[in-house]
Amino acid sequence: MIDPTHDVNLRCWVPSADGHAQFPIQNLPLGVFAPAGARPRGGMAIGDAIIDLSALAAADLLAGDAKVAAAACGETLNALLALGKRYRSALRSAVSGLLSNTAAAARVQGHVHAARDCTLHLPADIGDYTDFYAGIHHALAVGKLFRPDAPLLPNYKHVPIAYHGRSSSIRVSGAPVNRPRGQIKAADAASPAYAPTARLDFELELGIWVGPGSQLSAPVPIAQAHDHIAGYCLLNDWSARDVQAWEYQPLGPFLAKNFLTTVSPWIVSPEALAPYRIPQAPRAADDPRPLPYLWDDTDQARGALDIDLEVYLCTAAMRRDGLPSERLTVSNSRHLYWTAAQMLTHHTGGGCDLRAGDLFGSGTISSPDRGGSLLELSDGGKQPVRLANGEQRTFLLDGDEVLLTATARRPGLAPIGFGECRGVVVAT
Repeated sequence: MIDPTHDVNLRCWVPSADGHAQFPIQNLPLGVFAPAGARPRGGMAIGDAIIDLSALAAADLLAGDAKVAAAACGETLNALLALGKRYRSALRSAVSGLLSNTAAAARVQGHVHAARDCTLHLPADIGDYTDFYAGIHHALAVGKLFRPDAPLLPNYKHVPIAYHGRSSSIRVSGAPVNRPRGQIKAADAASPAYAPTARLDFELELGIWVGPGSQLSAPVPIAQAHDHIAGYCLLNDWSARDVQAWEYQPLGPFLAKNFLTTVSPWIVSPEALAPYRIPQAPRAADDPRPLPYLWDDTDQARGALDIDLEVYLCTAAMRRDGLPSERLTVSNSRHLYWTAAQMLTHHTGGGCDLRAGDLFGSGTISSPDRGGSLLELSDGGKQPVRLANGEQRTFLLDGDEVLLTATARRPGLAPIGFGECRGVVVAT
């Protein structure tokens, strides 16, 4: 719900916070950081700084549910995420109060670290990772490349499609993207070859972090699904398209996807995003209504998010010549066909249990007229994307740096961001 922590006039005594493009006091996302020479610990981003949550608890600067939440922060946030909305919301509200109270600055500022002096880590120990396919414009565009007359398979509008990914290869923003190898079969070849991918791609996605888990054989009702969502991040599910084309039938992606997934380091909470909730986009008149277990009127009224998404590319030549990154595409999270609650409910619908710190990918979020991957932007590799410096790309080359960014904006509110989701392709 909207509360005083969202007030656009709220001010913070941390010098860089007011008007910060990503992390003003109205945001306060959760993450794990390590000051120089110290062990990782839980924190909140504020401007160009990070506040140490467990230190606040140890110094008795927090009380009640907020102190319990801060004390749960260790080298991962799993225990904090498991506590759920009540504790997470209390912590955000209490820290907002400390950071907006100039009288508290002297007691708190010793627990605030310059972000430039810290290392950011994955915010949780990710037990399981599931990648959905909820971006309908991506599904349509890719489907048209292979099935022009029937781009969407019959099940797409009935069920949130997904596959189980590999949690062990998820890395935080900045990790190198080692060009993967796999079996590749050229159209004119009699047999496949084992080689580095020549069609490496990015995918613009949101990550959805699971908070309180669920029990085995106990599906989460759609009306309760939001209680199990701890927050959101950016997610780049790098893809080897040539490997995928050969291996994905009949069971779906394998080596084409499991070599690396990059996430932004901060978990933007549902509480911070409350002002940016919007109705789920209405379905076409001839679309099927979801089955009752996937339908909730409140979720349809407020279950979608209005988040602007962007992808930038900086090639090795651009860095050499001192040129800025070039924006490749833009989109918005409103283009997802299924809500996060529908994804979570369906995930548990067969009895699967979720655990705090599990991660979902939304699927590639393309807009109606702009692709969220190079596969779409280059029309399957047939139409190179031309860059301002004269270079062109069908797929990513070694040395290319891809940056995903996201910002939630609304008139009368402070914009809040997600931080960076960045990776540079490295030859192997």
